[in-house]
Amino acid sequence: MIGWALRQLLIWSGVALLLYVVVDYELATLPKTGTPPPAGLAPATAPARDVVTNSLVFHANSQGHVLLDGVVNGSPVKFIVDTGATMVVLTPRDAAAAGLDRNDLVYNVRTSTANGAGRAASVTLREIRIGQFSVYEVPAFVVENLTISLLGQSFLTRLSGYQMRDGELTLNWN
Repeated sequence: MIGWALRQLLIWSGVALLLYVVVDYELATLPKTGTPPPAGLAPATAPARDVVTNSLVFHANSQGHVLLDGVVNGSPVKFIVDTGATMVVLTPRDAAAAGLDRNDLVYNVRTSTANGAGRAASVTLREIRIGQFSVYEVPAFVVENLTISLLGQSFLTRLSGYQMRDGELTLNWN
């Protein structure tokens, strides 16, 4: 019985010693708080790059909607910003002005929006420009019976960020 107890004591002492060595080694490799980094090394929290962020700010109208002027394939388009829209959506008139031939549009996509059910044609826009920011090869829809074009996520996700606060929409890009 004493032999068994001594063996158990030796095993558990060995396990404790091994854990002590491993933990001590791990703690020794962690940086000490309050000590400066070695010469020539920057702190981990300081970014080592210069990022220039460009911004455009648009004000919401009295109904809370943000309307803005853009350019699609070189043609002016009035958009309402719709962060809930998956895609950029053009009216048939804006699509025609942007050079999309009405005879080439195939309305084979069913839509369900706040305005009801409708049909849409899938297109790819060569360019959308808002201010100084341009996006190329943008997936979009042309929707029948739409009265204003929507600036949706297929454009907005190409930005580095956007924010709506206090009635102002800020678009950011690098």
